[in-house]
Amino acid sequence: MLEIFLKTLPFFGIIGLGFAAGRTRFFTEEATAYLTRFVFYFALSAMLFRFAANLDLLRIVDGRFIAAYLCATGLVYLLVTAVAYLRRRPAAEAAVEAQCATIGNVGFLGVPMLVQLLGERAIGSVIMVLALDLIVFGSLIVIIITGARDGRMSPRVLRSVGLGLVRNPMIVSMTLGLVWSAWALPILAPVGEFLSILGAAATPGALFAIGASLASKSAERVEVAAWLSFAKLVLHPAAVALAALVIFPVEPFAAGVMIAAAALPTAGNVFILAQHYRVAPMRASATILFSTVAGVVTVSLVVGWVSVVMQH
Repeated sequence: MLEIFLKTLPFFGIIGLGFAAGRTRFFTEEATAYLTRFVFYFALSAMLFRFAANLDLLRIVDGRFIAAYLCATGLVYLLVTAVAYLRRRPAAEAAVEAQCATIGNVGFLGVPMLVQLLGERAIGSVIMVLALDLIVFGSLIVIIITGARDGRMSPRVLRSVGLGLVRNPMIVSMTLGLVWSAWALPILAPVGEFLSILGAAATPGALFAIGASLASKSAERVEVAAWLSFAKLVLHPAAVALAALVIFPVEPFAAGVMIAAAALPTAGNVFILAQHYRVAPMRASATILFSTVAGVVTVSLVVGWVSVVMQH
């Protein structure tokens, strides 16, 4: 376990470096926004395309895997939503809280860290989790919030969801990569080198950007943030483990990657959505801060445990 902790420490160390740079204003919020944009649209997209272009689509699309992740994540989503309703929170706020408790930082943290810790064999499972998060739950929060505001579903809501998916560079790059792989198209040496160089910037850039963005996060609504962080770091991976290992027995290695991905701290895009719709942005902000700090320990524990699971 100590060995895994020491391996994850450099990743969180770069996040800490970004936090210090942001906190001291050496790296301003504007600089953080531009770095995030570079990683999101260029470096991470190049990495995801290169990974996806070398995958076999038939091997990564597993019905048991999808069922286990969706059922477990849906269960935690419903639990957190129910708790929000018990606190008399409106539907839009409940949706943001549920998103905080189920959507991990798979894109910026999970892709670079889990692939490096668990090996390139983990790529397919990580991409599958990322796709499910973006397509299913990323669409769900938009539908709930806009539906609650309008009082009904409308073509405008569905159009907004569709455009959001089409414009997401992570979805586009993964889709193009899988199409490239399905057609067995070759990647010319200069193109492959270009993607490798650009994609290599994704890991340090994404981690630094996470830390710098945390510097501007506040810790209001501490008790709610603590509950949502517990749900994200403990309940979510526990539910996924139960589903993947017992209810829908998934191949051990893929199950381990799925559990590790579920243990990641809350994704930064939850705050972006909350801020965009003006629904509980400070709650999302505090949860991201809390879960990322606590994740230094909890992610190491979960990755260490799944490493043992994968060997059996």
